Amino acid sequence: MALANEHYLKLQAGYLFPEIARRVQAFTDANPDARVIRLGIGDVTRPLAPAVLEAFHRGVDDLGRADTFHGYGPEQGYPFLRDAVVERAYQPLGVDLKPSEVFVSDGSKCDCANILDIFALGNRVAICDPVYPVYNDTNVMAGRTGEADERGYYAGITYLPCVEENGFIPALPDHPVDLVYLCYPNNPTGAVASLDELARWVAYAREHGAVLLYDAAYEAFVTEPDVPRSIYQVPGAERCAIEFRSFSKTAGFTGVRCGLTVVPEALTARTAGGREVSLNALWSRRQSTKFNGVSYPVQRAAAAVYSDEGWPQVQENIAYYMENARIIREGLTGAGITCYGGVNAPYIWLKTPGGLTSWQFFDRLLQECHVVGTPGSGFGASGEGYFRLSAFGDRENVETAVDRIRSAWGR
Repeated sequence: MALANEHYLKLQAGYLFPEIARRVQAFTDANPDARVIRLGIGDVTRPLAPAVLEAFHRGVDDLGRADTFHGYGPEQGYPFLRDAVVERAYQPLGVDLKPSEVFVSDGSKCDCANILDIFALGNRVAICDPVYPVYNDTNVMAGRTGEADERGYYAGITYLPCVEENGFIPALPDHPVDLVYLCYPNNPTGAVASLDELARWVAYAREHGAVLLYDAAYEAFVTEPDVPRSIYQVPGAERCAIEFRSFSKTAGFTGVRCGLTVVPEALTARTAGGREVSLNALWSRRQSTKFNGVSYPVQRAAAAVYSDEGWPQVQENIAYYMENARIIREGLTGAGITCYGGVNAPYIWLKTPGGLTSWQFFDRLLQECHVVGTPGSGFGASGEGYFRLSAFGDRENVETAVDRIRSAWGR
């Protein structure tokens, strides 16, 4: 008889976003005439930039001619995209990478999970709280943890509270850990880390031989010039950090699927016997074995994001979402609701009014305002009493949602 992976049974309730979808569906079934505005899941609404769409079409057309047809591509990504990432995404930041350090994938969510394949189960893991659920749940699925306690904390994981008192920037662990997940600009809080704060983490990782798993999926939304967009802007990070990036929010690729992971060639780990091994080589081997690469037309479209025509068009969409963020942040702040984020990230992290729990506020927001957000407690114990709203929406819907919330909770 086949045996199940029982580590999945440790997972608490349902995955956060399906649970939200279940509650919203129940409400809409009972209230079919309600105009529900969804500001919960961070899915984009703006169409692909014209230059990106044109490149996508050209890529498809290439597949219709014998002289330009492409079959299996390189599992690590086509050189034209890897070169574009190096030259247009990193070099302007003063970061020098080799194309061989850039791995193209079907999304950073997948990579954040799959990266665990190249690390031993015995590694001690630290995760910020609140946190993007994928970091936590994939470690549970892999068998790195024990059972969860009443807070939802799993034995075997070190949780690093990110709360109002510390500016949503975690303190360094008080004991050595081996893998540390960091996400800035942060999902869900919208907070950003300064270069000095990131330098503390690089110094910690270098001292303890740890690896930082740095999720930079929202780097394109940074508006303030002194906020770092990459962990590699910190000297020495190439020896202790892996960085994940995504085209999903940056360029509207949530339904197209493309991301990338940077694994520097200088980054190493050790075997149980003490032998030093290249993590770049291990990740390349993993991808070559378990992944057949991103389709050629998608990679052509992704490369066009960095083109002279494409990048200004992509930035227009980003600016649209960030204006939504401003409308939400200022509108709710004006109603007396304490808000964070929304300046360098497309998420607004608000304190639930009236002492409501995160899920109580979710239900009341849905029932009374017909607006969907994301309960902070779904991101971890330290998210209780907070709530996330997404700026990924149409302007009219965003303005209507803010008006509804102000009417219900305004001073």
